[in-house]
Amino acid sequence: MFPARYNVFILCLVSTFVSLVLTVAWTGYFFWPFLAFAVLSLIGIADMRQTKHSILRNYPVTGHFRYLFESVRPELRQYFFESNQDGRPFSRERRSMVYDRAKDIEDVLPFGSELDVYEGSYSWVNHSICPKPEGHDDLRVTVGGPDCKQPYSASLFNISAMSFGSLSGNAILALNKGAKAGNFYHDTGEGSVSRYHRQGGGDLVWELGSGYFGCRAENGTFDPEKFRAQAADPQIKMIEIKMSQGAKPGHGGVLPGPKVSEEIAEARGIPIGMDCISPASHSAFSTPIELLEFIRTLRELSGGKPIGFKLCIGHRWEFMAIVKAMLQTGIKPDFIVVDGAEGGTGAAPVEFANRLGTPLRQGLSFVHNCLVGTGLRDDIKIGASGKLISAFDIAGTLCLGADWINSARGFMFAVGCIQSQSCHTNRCPTGVATQDPNRQKALVVPDKAVRVANFHRNTLKALMAFTAAAGLDHPRDFKPEHFYLREGTREVLPASVALSWLKKGALLDKTHNVPGYSTYWEMAVAESFHAARSLEVAKAVQHH
Repeated sequence: MFPARYNVFILCLVSTFVSLVLTVAWTGYFFWPFLAFAVLSLIGIADMRQTKHSILRNYPVTGHFRYLFESVRPELRQYFFESNQDGRPFSRERRSMVYDRAKDIEDVLPFGSELDVYEGSYSWVNHSICPKPEGHDDLRVTVGGPDCKQPYSASLFNISAMSFGSLSGNAILALNKGAKAGNFYHDTGEGSVSRYHRQGGGDLVWELGSGYFGCRAENGTFDPEKFRAQAADPQIKMIEIKMSQGAKPGHGGVLPGPKVSEEIAEARGIPIGMDCISPASHSAFSTPIELLEFIRTLRELSGGKPIGFKLCIGHRWEFMAIVKAMLQTGIKPDFIVVDGAEGGTGAAPVEFANRLGTPLRQGLSFVHNCLVGTGLRDDIKIGASGKLISAFDIAGTLCLGADWINSARGFMFAVGCIQSQSCHTNRCPTGVATQDPNRQKALVVPDKAVRVANFHRNTLKALMAFTAAAGLDHPRDFKPEHFYLREGTREVLPASVALSWLKKGALLDKTHNVPGYSTYWEMAVAESFHAARSLEVAKAVQHH
């Protein structure tokens, strides 16, 4: 008479009637079953009357189990079904490595690697039959070109950009206190310098996004005097212009007014409770030459501190246009941070996170080659970020041209992140990525600050052991020939062969013909980010 999918609903109706009769005719103990079945019956009636969910209309009462199981699916996978290598974006093995190092406990792997060493994406660094003694050098790099008056000695491993607002105040404070204890820097993210950054006392890299937070005029443009006042803070060691980020390149953002608390408004220099807009592009410059002039202005206003920019590589001619502008104006940034498309954020459109931007390996080698090919590399340091949390990640990235490494999610794990992937919900279970004051209390700052410092120290310790095993004296000695990978369907090759590497000044030779570089070089002009000629015309010019 009734379809089988209604059986549970019908059973609830019948049980409601039977328990009501028994309650009235026999004993009041049946009131509680009556109440439970009555509630389920009302839910079933409501399910059949609603119009938003087809499953609930077809499966009253039982349909709710589908949504219940779906809501706990990530937890079920992570805790019961996920292998050590299955987790995304970071496997359980990699997360456990960070947790162990942060807790300062042994981080060894029993019984051999679980990785498939013949899988297409597997890569490695070769060891030496004559390993060196493990060094105890201060693993640092000096950032500051010829025009920099206050060069900065940065650690090889630092905290990448994460704003106060996306992270909780307690998380920011723990990260910064850890950076202070470990003598490495903490990038503020584009949300500017908050009271929690200042309270921690650690070295800061002030990231300047398109919203110009911390130096923002009332109309949302750049305010030179506000910048000068903030940049004078001795805690701020470098200034980084955010051109784009790997997780959502070319995308702006809006922080709704209700989320703009007193603390966020204080840090960003915006009114409390008003919508906070970060445009997709900067208003302070619109051409490569204007970008470099802006860099010169910031350098002067900051008293000569290192000024650089961060970007995820997109159209190749756009970065080459910046390089041409450097050659034309003589103005050079002190550093460039290359963010890979594998970078993370609290929330990004799926297509942006998955299919937009150049991955780090290709983007980093491209930037390095462009600077080498124009003779600019010696004056400009390169940082790199994008899923880098281990000694191998650092070594492999140094092989491809980086001078230092930034990590965001690695240090998030160190302060307690469990990769619940609820950053955008304000319901982070560990108090890391939430502004809920009650949830934040779960993150105990003194304990987590120690873990941040431990993770940094133990990762660099592992890097020195890795370096010695490769037969090298210092991580700076890693070169492309030490890093082996598979490119496409080719055989396993060292990166020195698998990837293209330009000789110093190669792009300045008028007869150069380098695949992947020369044609784009013809398309780029210093006066515009737009291509000066089409790909077809550039190819024709280049071949003549």
